[in-house]
Amino acid sequence: MRASWSGLVVQSLTNVRSMLTGYDGTCKPYDASLTTGIRYSSCDDTNWPPPGPGHNVGTLLKPQTPDRALQGALASVSTEHIRDNIAKLVSFGTRHTLSSQDDPERGVGAARSWIAGEFRRYAEEADTGLLDVEIPGYVQGPAERVPEPVWVGNVQATLRGTSDPARHYVTMGHYDTRVTDPLNWWDDQPGANDDASGVAVAMEVARVMARYEHAASVVFAAVAGEEQGLLGSRFLAQTMRNASVSVEGVLNMDIVGSSTGSRGEREPHAVRVFCQGAPLTESDDKTRQRQSIGAENDSPARNLGRFIAEVAGNSFTGMRIALVYRLDRFLRGGDHRSFLEAGYTSSVRFSEPNENFAHQHQDLRVEHGVQYGDLEEFLDYEYIARVARVNLAALWSLANAPGLVRNVTVDTSVLDNDTKLSWVRSEPQSDGVEGYEIVWRPTTAPQWTHAQFVGDVDSATVELSIDNVIFGVRAVGKNGYKSPATVPFPR
Repeated sequence: MRASWSGLVVQSLTNVRSMLTGYDGTCKPYDASLTTGIRYSSCDDTNWPPPGPGHNVGTLLKPQTPDRALQGALASVSTEHIRDNIAKLVSFGTRHTLSSQDDPERGVGAARSWIAGEFRRYAEEADTGLLDVEIPGYVQGPAERVPEPVWVGNVQATLRGTSDPARHYVTMGHYDTRVTDPLNWWDDQPGANDDASGVAVAMEVARVMARYEHAASVVFAAVAGEEQGLLGSRFLAQTMRNASVSVEGVLNMDIVGSSTGSRGEREPHAVRVFCQGAPLTESDDKTRQRQSIGAENDSPARNLGRFIAEVAGNSFTGMRIALVYRLDRFLRGGDHRSFLEAGYTSSVRFSEPNENFAHQHQDLRVEHGVQYGDLEEFLDYEYIARVARVNLAALWSLANAPGLVRNVTVDTSVLDNDTKLSWVRSEPQSDGVEGYEIVWRPTTAPQWTHAQFVGDVDSATVELSIDNVIFGVRAVGKNGYKSPATVPFPR
């Protein structure tokens, strides 16, 4: 059996540390209540002798656990709904972007109409008047994978926030498909995993969240044209950017349908979250400053990933969050890139832990006894439901927390072993902010390890040297929800 990824890493670090320092302590998994799947550690800095920097300041950070309302929502995620929705998407035969737009039973148009109808049904069942459904699109001219003009239509369901509706979060999957030839639109191409699984997650989370009120707005999108060059997501991202829409987080669900890899290895309780480093739109000067202060691993995307791990990697979702510090898999791309390129820097991709490439972008066939193609029979529906719970826990926690803290800076005007941080204070009356929390971790630790609540202020001093740790500041709501952390830059 293949050893777990982080098990090898943790053992190697422990051996080296033992030889150099005599310390034989072990890293603790982020959630010790689960015993299978990828184990990505959240250990203290392995280069420091125990107890490490900052141990006597603040308190150990405890992951945010779901409150009673979120627990109820997580319990209502339906494996049967997910299974039925994927089966319906597969039943359209082909969902290729170049396939029929007007056939009522086969092709991309039929699939698009059905998805919109389901979102509208969720809105009617919720009966809150907060879920709005639309099908925006545009005509894509001839391009590398588009031989003639074609209409690219997205399906969007926007759940309007009640107290901070201008702040948005986006979750999406792509409903189009392909086989071996990216221009083959006529053959059957089930696209069960790539990406009916992601669309089904977005639909199920929309169904559940629509029954509740949330502070911020959430956009649930099924985008088209991904296989032809991220067409639908680029249109969505640019449309939002052109309208100056505030988007503080994007969760792209793409290939989240199977817990089994090509070697038969199973990771049924883990999902990968790919997190870009320095933002793609960041200026050269900003990137050089980021490198000079050691904040390469503290991009908005990676701090969103840390947030997802904190709020959604627990026994209520049944999952661990395996953060991967790169934009995407090798030789592949995804719709979150469209948002990163549009300047929405907190954008990440979810994918299953071990892929089987015989089931992706393949003509349906059997060769040497091996079945090729993206078929329903290869899906793990219980796994997809757990991914949906991760998505739900993350979106719920984001939409009900205060927004990101803005203009976080650190005073570097003088040499000092204390650290003074400043930020722009929100209006408690409008944002429901109780106060602010400073978090930190050793520079090589993957997760925040300590926290100190400093109250409803716009600056605070921590008795800890900024040379030894990475700091972040996050807002704490009166309801207990906390925003993702923002890392300070020198002012």
